[in-house]
Amino acid sequence: MLLERVYDDDLAQASYLIGCQARGEALVVDPRRDIGEYLDLARRHGMRIVAVTETHIHADYLSGTRELAAATGATAYVSGEGGEDWQYGFDAERLMDGDTVTVGNITVRARHTPGHTPEHLSFLITDGAFSDQPGYLLSGDFVFAGDIGRPDLLDEAAGGEDTRFEGARHLFASLRDTFLTLPDHVQVLPGHGAGSACGKALGALPATTVGYERLNAWWGPYLRDDDEKGFVDELLDGQPDAHAYFARMKRQNREGPEILGPLPPLPELANAAIGSALEEDRIVFVDTRPHTEVHRGTVAGALNVPGPAKAASFGAWAHDPESETRPLVLLAPDGDTAGKVRDHLLRVGIDRVTGYTTGLEGLPTTVPAVIAPAQLEDYGAALVLDVRNRTEHAAGHIPGSAQLSAGRILWHLDELPDDGPVVTYCQAGARNSVAASALRRAGYDVVELDGSYTGWTAWKQGRDTRP
Repeated sequence: MLLERVYDDDLAQASYLIGCQARGEALVVDPRRDIGEYLDLARRHGMRIVAVTETHIHADYLSGTRELAAATGATAYVSGEGGEDWQYGFDAERLMDGDTVTVGNITVRARHTPGHTPEHLSFLITDGAFSDQPGYLLSGDFVFAGDIGRPDLLDEAAGGEDTRFEGARHLFASLRDTFLTLPDHVQVLPGHGAGSACGKALGALPATTVGYERLNAWWGPYLRDDDEKGFVDELLDGQPDAHAYFARMKRQNREGPEILGPLPPLPELANAAIGSALEEDRIVFVDTRPHTEVHRGTVAGALNVPGPAKAASFGAWAHDPESETRPLVLLAPDGDTAGKVRDHLLRVGIDRVTGYTTGLEGLPTTVPAVIAPAQLEDYGAALVLDVRNRTEHAAGHIPGSAQLSAGRILWHLDELPDDGPVVTYCQAGARNSVAASALRRAGYDVVELDGSYTGWTAWKQGRDTRP
């Protein structure tokens, strides 16, 4: 059996290719939408992708199940669990608890593990050429290394009301009745790693085991003591902000993401044409450089989406393709980088990237407004806004600042003042630049705090220790 993990550092997301080498057949679990890596991986191992599936209706990225099935002719499988309200809206084979998919000598058995979402499946993998018992569990967003999936995203991102409590109880039951009934040696391969917003304390390890989690996970004592209430209280306490774009991902993944097919390379555009399009307000300009370079000058009205490494995360915070339909033009050092940024944006359903340029020559530029920490107290801001997560804000913040995370800011503009400058900060500056660029494009007078919270605390400590 071949088992390959494909990891996206941008969204801290893992998908898996499972292949039977004897038959040359493979199944992919939880693919992302830019499918080239799976096709290359199968080709390299001399395999055909014959099946594609996913553990649940994802909220943090747009699923590639339909895209990969269309490209390969593979059979698509999705969960049929969760009741009428959680059925997929596109054609695919439905899997119920206990159903199996066979790929050569490999058996993939679906287990219904609700809690993170009502329809959630985990997959038990048996390598029939080696054993007649399962040795691996692809746990999706059910069990992570050191943590479990959060049950509150339906409230935060899908318009639910107090579904978190029922979800938490379902997670308790899924752990007790399914996960902890497995042998300790079963290797657990989760759908996310550290940095994902799908849990509050995800470990960075790529895998764990049932036995290790049984003994060491924070939830272990609650299961041993059958303390459902204590489990629910601790699970729901301190969950991070859910990004607003999660609601769009839920809707699109349930309905079925649009199939794009093969995409041509992005064309390099002439700056004269870009300038005309900017003047006529026909495009959105996206500066993919780090914020330190953007602060030396960028196109007026540009979004700052540093990339490609975090372009999916930052892009989904700064751009809503449901409310903004104009195409995107990228500033990137070369065509290869522009193509990678486009791939990352596709992962969060930002599809209308039409070209790129490598420089700002001849374009209307501006220098983003920035103030030093020493200026803040007397600046007269209408609002000082902390765009970090609420847990970061609770751990320490600039006195008097309000909190609204960068991933939610465009969807909560009603919380901002109508007039006067808004001073924004994050921890070190990158997230702040993304949020500030989105707010400026929305018409707000935004001034970024130089060095953000790190710079402010250093300035304050220096001031407080002066004789």
